[in-house]
Amino acid sequence: MIHASRLLAAALLLAGSSTIAVQAQTVPVTPMTPDVVEKYDPVLPEADFIRREVMVPMRDGTRLYTVIVMKKGTKGGPMLLSRSPYDAHGDATRTKSLHLVDIVPAMDAPFVEAGYIRVYQDIRGLHRSEGQFVMNRPLSGPLNPTGIDEATDAYDTIDWLVKNVPESNGKVGIIGSSYLGFTSLMAEIAPHPALKAAVPESPMVDGWMGDDWFHNGAFRVSALDYALGQSTGKADAGAAIPHGAGDDYTRYLRAGSAGDYARKYGVETVPFVRKLMENPAYTDFWSLQAVDKWLAARPLTVPTMLEVGQWDQEDSYGAPAVYNALKDKLGHAPLTLVIGPWRHSGANHYGYDLGALTFAGDTAAQWRRDWVKPFFDHWLRDAPDPKLPAAITYATGIDKWEQSPRWPMGSGQPYYLGPDHGAGFAAPDKAGEVSWVADPASPVPFLPRPIDMGDGAQWKSWLVRDQRFVSGRPDVVSFTGSTLAKPVHIMGAPAVDLFLATSGTDADVVVKLIDVYPDDVPEAAVQGAKPSMAGYELPIGIEIFRGRYLKSFAHPEPLTPGKFNRFRFTLPNVDHVFLPGHRIAVEVQSSLFPLYDRNPQTFVPNIFNAKPGDYKPATMRVGYGGATPSAVILPVVP
Repeated sequence: MIHASRLLAAALLLAGSSTIAVQAQTVPVTPMTPDVVEKYDPVLPEADFIRREVMVPMRDGTRLYTVIVMKKGTKGGPMLLSRSPYDAHGDATRTKSLHLVDIVPAMDAPFVEAGYIRVYQDIRGLHRSEGQFVMNRPLSGPLNPTGIDEATDAYDTIDWLVKNVPESNGKVGIIGSSYLGFTSLMAEIAPHPALKAAVPESPMVDGWMGDDWFHNGAFRVSALDYALGQSTGKADAGAAIPHGAGDDYTRYLRAGSAGDYARKYGVETVPFVRKLMENPAYTDFWSLQAVDKWLAARPLTVPTMLEVGQWDQEDSYGAPAVYNALKDKLGHAPLTLVIGPWRHSGANHYGYDLGALTFAGDTAAQWRRDWVKPFFDHWLRDAPDPKLPAAITYATGIDKWEQSPRWPMGSGQPYYLGPDHGAGFAAPDKAGEVSWVADPASPVPFLPRPIDMGDGAQWKSWLVRDQRFVSGRPDVVSFTGSTLAKPVHIMGAPAVDLFLATSGTDADVVVKLIDVYPDDVPEAAVQGAKPSMAGYELPIGIEIFRGRYLKSFAHPEPLTPGKFNRFRFTLPNVDHVFLPGHRIAVEVQSSLFPLYDRNPQTFVPNIFNAKPGDYKPATMRVGYGGATPSAVILPVVP
């Protein structure tokens, strides 16, 4: 009887609402009728999904804005979580639609169609969540005495979800790219028992060694723009440096040091900008924030698939670093590294091509279909085990996926620099050197000018840009091998072993490994051919190293003028085949501007505070053969 009464009351309430709506429509409007309604809910009754917006409480009382979406009628669905600094509300509102597959990001459509419950959350302090934002909030410990971090927030979120989403089966997976890759990894530290699988994509792991802020000590100037945008208000204020239009190369060059640029536009007091400018070396400030070290200090208990794009222009370092930290310490949780032919976060979108390159179909969709979904299906809903290998990589050059029992697969073979700007697998018969003058007043651009680093068309594909645009510069030296008679297949991270001397007291070294295409002639475009790549100089890997950190990342020292120094560092991980008819080239230069700030080539305590008089030309010399056998060590497979 009580149940019947409640049904009757609900029916009357609905009827009353209908009556009110009808009355509102029948009340005449006048020119002075207010033209504002309180809200409009786009999730109409005929929508094929349920959407909930909730504030999930953390252990310190802070509440985090969370969006939960699922198909109507979902029962026993696994939950797939992403924790983001980039607006969870927007993540779950891709398109205004009554169909679930339209409102979620394209990569999520197969999951929600299959009955997954998709959960998006704003991390603390940003957008609609409460609390204070700290960039890449350190793990509780020496740098963070609060007891609150992204690991505890992930734990508390998952705990709430399994208790308050009755349509779920109580199992949770986590996925996300870039900053969301960072939060995915953090969820694996002291994880909630309900967290059963993780796919961290292009994760931010070590911002000094090789992810977003520095690369081997060289500062990435776009970090200033990012810091301002993420640190103003709750990252929804639209804050941006008011630099106007024009060539970024000219803009940064005229400003002086990166610190001068920050001061010119009044962003030097932004807390994260201060953290960057006041901590240019790899002291405990940065080294104790390295996520791979946090993970290596405890057993891996969550099955994990790490992903990175071969040409990731933002976070090429993180996923391989975590894999290397964990691959020999595995317990019952499997670990897989995936390297696809993508830009940063390209795995979540379309993988048909990148810049001038074309691949065998939509490689991103292939990865998600063939490996990501079976991985989650197994761990979250007891589907058959896909038995993933240690590494899944896409072999560029021959355009096919490869599965490997370990990573790297290749063994190191030196590819030596030699006389007459030549190169090859045989060591030179005699020693020699090549020199050039590096002038900070005319640094080598990383893209053809004019450069707009805010232009996605330039930024997303710059790592595959034809390098012939700098081939005529006297401060870019090339060493090119003979035409290949058989393929050379590399699987791993090529390693630089370069002997360089400078007439200054500091120097940057930029090394590019390049696949030089033959002068073939394709069919005409009218037949469907892509633009010709005849003679194309395709970068397979590009990286920089700041000389002051040769002896110690934490304690920089000046270089001795005229003395050969041995620069050893790695290029990004790749799976690539240099085909017959192609040539392998190595390019060396002293700047990559304005992606990285200029080295004054005069040792100063802090390059952010370098003065105009500190920037001086210097003569650089690369040695080859004899006592200076400069080479790139290629991870060659049979």
